[in-house]
Amino acid sequence: MISEEEVEDALEKVRPSIQADGGDVILDEITEDNVVKVKLVGACVGCPMSTMTLKQGVEKVLEANIPEVEGVEAV
Repeated sequence: MISEEEVEDALEKVRPSIQADGGDVILDEITEDNVVKVKLVGACVGCPMSTMTLKQGVEKVLEANIPEVEGVEAV
């Protein structure tokens, strides 16, 4: 099982670049099948690049740091 602490530690690696653009990422849930659900907030809400931020930024960092992660979804 993936711990919230593991996910938060990994999110801290990507969070500064998201915050630099006026947004942030918040952990919502880790499902039983190791899918991490996050909320993109601030400037990320409604931004056309938010899907790319989620997949190319958040998901890549989480999967690189926590191999058990099966995917990342926005809620």
